[in-house]
Amino acid sequence: MTRIHVPEPLAVDARFALPEAAARHVAQVLRMRQGELLTLFNGAGGEYDAVIEAVDRRTVQVRVENYREVERESGLSVTLAQCVSKGERMDYTIQKAVELGVAAIVPLLSARSVVKLDSERWEKKLEHWRGVVVSACEQSGRTALPHVQPVRKLDAWLAAAGQGPRFVFAPGGHHALKQLPPAQAATLLVGPEGGLSDEEIALAVHRGFTAIGLGPRVLRTETAGVAALAALQALWGDLG
Repeated sequence: MTRIHVPEPLAVDARFALPEAAARHVAQVLRMRQGELLTLFNGAGGEYDAVIEAVDRRTVQVRVENYREVERESGLSVTLAQCVSKGERMDYTIQKAVELGVAAIVPLLSARSVVKLDSERWEKKLEHWRGVVVSACEQSGRTALPHVQPVRKLDAWLAAAGQGPRFVFAPGGHHALKQLPPAQAATLLVGPEGGLSDEEIALAVHRGFTAIGLGPRVLRTETAGVAALAALQALWGDLG
């Protein structure tokens, strides 16, 4: 069933118009009609069955029929600190991380980051990434939206990084995830296209991060975080 995120309180028997973008998708892309069913969620947990009561090109009116308490969130809370990559690479990483159950995403700027924008364009980029998160949640069945934090410089973020298991992806790292004790939460730091510099990896280790490797092959930035997250979910979470 088609799932739609509605960023407002939901209740059984409520009647309302879907947000503009969602209405356009339902009416013009999916070509759904009066009487067809939707699944709605607002990120607060659970989901709602709703029926389309009226539809035209720009407006879709729905009525909420019932609530279902479903739980598809992982018991492993992973924060992915991903140095920003270009264009669709970053979109891909965010989309797949959401599908794999990531709890939060921190976009970072490091010494080798190639994306350079002014503050206004960073705000637009942030809104775009949050839209990617919403779409991935709709597709994957998630009922909670992972938070995408504002873009920060790597050194400033490292200075404020919290406690708990923290890993930095470093090709040739001497530690493997399967050798580490299981945990219920973790932070994973991944570099940009050119990787993190030796100084940045050393700084992360100084701040309490463990340098890990992901096998003998070199992974691209858009692959590394997704692969590490999948490995963490398989070892400590709900994958497999």
